[in-house]
Amino acid sequence: MKKINKNIIKCLAVAAVFAAGGCTKRSELVPSAPSKFTPDVTLTTPAAFKNALATLNLSVRFEYFGDSAPMLTESIFTDAAVEGTTDKTTPAQDLNARITPTAQLDNDDYNKIGRYWYAWWEGIHDANVIISRIDNAKWTTPEDRNLTLATAYFHRAYRYYRLVHEFGDVPIVLKEETTVNTAYFTTQRMVILKQMKTDLEFAVQHLTDANDKGTVSKGAAYHLLTKVDLAMGLFDDAITASSSVINGPYHLMTTRFGVVANDLSRNVIWDLHRPENKALAGNTEALYVVLDRETLDGATPSGSQVMRNCVPMWHNGTILTPGAHKPGISDKVTEEFPLTLWYGRGIGRLRGTPYATKYIWTDNTDLRHAPGNWMNMTDLVYNSPAIKTSDPAWYGKKLVQYTPDNVNQVFLNGPRDTIRTWFGWPHYKTFIGSGPIAVDKWWSPPRGTNTDWYVFRLAETYLLRAEAYIWKGQNALAMADINMVRARAQAQLLTDPSKVNIGTILDERQRELYWEEPRKTELTRIAYIFAQTGITAYNGKSYNVANFSTSNFFYDRIMEKNDFYKNPNVVTNSGNHFTISPYHVLWPIPQSDIDLNINGHINQNKGYSGSETNIPPLDKITVAKPVKKF
Repeated sequence: MKKINKNIIKCLAVAAVFAAGGCTKRSELVPSAPSKFTPDVTLTTPAAFKNALATLNLSVRFEYFGDSAPMLTESIFTDAAVEGTTDKTTPAQDLNARITPTAQLDNDDYNKIGRYWYAWWEGIHDANVIISRIDNAKWTTPEDRNLTLATAYFHRAYRYYRLVHEFGDVPIVLKEETTVNTAYFTTQRMVILKQMKTDLEFAVQHLTDANDKGTVSKGAAYHLLTKVDLAMGLFDDAITASSSVINGPYHLMTTRFGVVANDLSRNVIWDLHRPENKALAGNTEALYVVLDRETLDGATPSGSQVMRNCVPMWHNGTILTPGAHKPGISDKVTEEFPLTLWYGRGIGRLRGTPYATKYIWTDNTDLRHAPGNWMNMTDLVYNSPAIKTSDPAWYGKKLVQYTPDNVNQVFLNGPRDTIRTWFGWPHYKTFIGSGPIAVDKWWSPPRGTNTDWYVFRLAETYLLRAEAYIWKGQNALAMADINMVRARAQAQLLTDPSKVNIGTILDERQRELYWEEPRKTELTRIAYIFAQTGITAYNGKSYNVANFSTSNFFYDRIMEKNDFYKNPNVVTNSGNHFTISPYHVLWPIPQSDIDLNINGHINQNKGYSGSETNIPPLDKITVAKPVKKF
């Protein structure tokens, strides 16, 4: 278990590194000797525990930021997107070939499955240090102690919620471990969720909604409890938990607010996603926000890079003018048409599917798809300085939409370039404007600079409660909650409850929660519910847990909606085809981690090599005894 040595074993066993801000460097196989900055010395005051909780908040942020951010990996295992990099063979496109337990699982040019695995275990370690040592400090009041403990419970529950819907059954560790443990055993997902529900029920009793932005609120804990309740099939509990948020001090933002509220060319959807507005005290929709500003200590060095990840590679010289067929669009920052500053210098890593970028937009009133908020390629203009003389009639004119008849004239390398260079995107989400870094630095603003980001907000809470109502067959109540979100966006309201189903929820989540929801996690959770309950899906099929790796709603939904995976003729410039299989409902556990767990047994997920040696997972929580000390 080489990397569990660095994560489950190392991060849970060596508390010394926590005082320095997290686990030791991931290049280290084993931890260094404990320093004088051990928790025995440092975690003895309320202030020290507050700093430790701040570290946990920072470690949530990793998923949204950076080149090939982990959220990209979450997105491409869904109906909504594929990996759009077309000039390399390594990206996760042919998932049947690329996603194996021994493959590269943590690399910008491959995928970030491994990054999730490591990061969640590191966070569990950090939370367990706080939980195990909560009474090492002299607390001013019991309320202060319990609020700290509740926050640590939230963080541990958040990470386990993600682990069990990315990787399925995994080990469970509920205390700080100070010795090496190589005797971990896989525990049933439902056992883990039951414990997380207990922890979150404590959390909601002791957290507050009068918290500082960037910290965990009572509303965020109820929101996460709603997800855990849904995952367990406890739909009435999910309705109760989500209603506690909806009936609390939170409200959807429905009127203009924040930094550009006086700009009449914009609207509330634009306001909601301005970096400066997400953590405003007056933003009553934000339940949990991670903070990342260039002026804060610990800011992400290269910024969010969301414009690099999520915007098409419109600037690569392959888009030709219709006249002389000259390269017509450029990333040069010209005075007249500085497209790079207006939209970002994307490289099209996140390639939205036609389902996500076109098919779900069924009316022309929805502000989330309105001109100015949503960008289509035909909103860009031919701006290359060279065509002022070589093809001047097209300079400054909007791009011409390609068709099957003209595609080889519009693109230098033909239709395959449409994968990476031609698709629509939500500009209101991705536009992260210029910070203090000089314009000639290529990462800001063209890549997207630092920004706060939503983890949970009230719009999703409404959709979670709507989902719970659908599972219970209360479609009219579900429709009312969905319409709360649609009304704010000025979308046409739903009117027929008989047409509301889980597909309706997934469509609305895609419209509302782009680059916010971990869509693979949520799609796997929904697939589990269908399998656990036997409820017939809108596609007429029913599922069961016994065959989960070979027949599940996750795969059927993707093959229904994702044109790339269901069309074997789609091929990238590098020769990759897009493939996915039912067993990708769960990701592989890194084989090296399994191999080093020599005194226990961590199961591999079915469909991957190594699963043939699986044993029944534990059906209750046990405390493994360490077998070796450092």
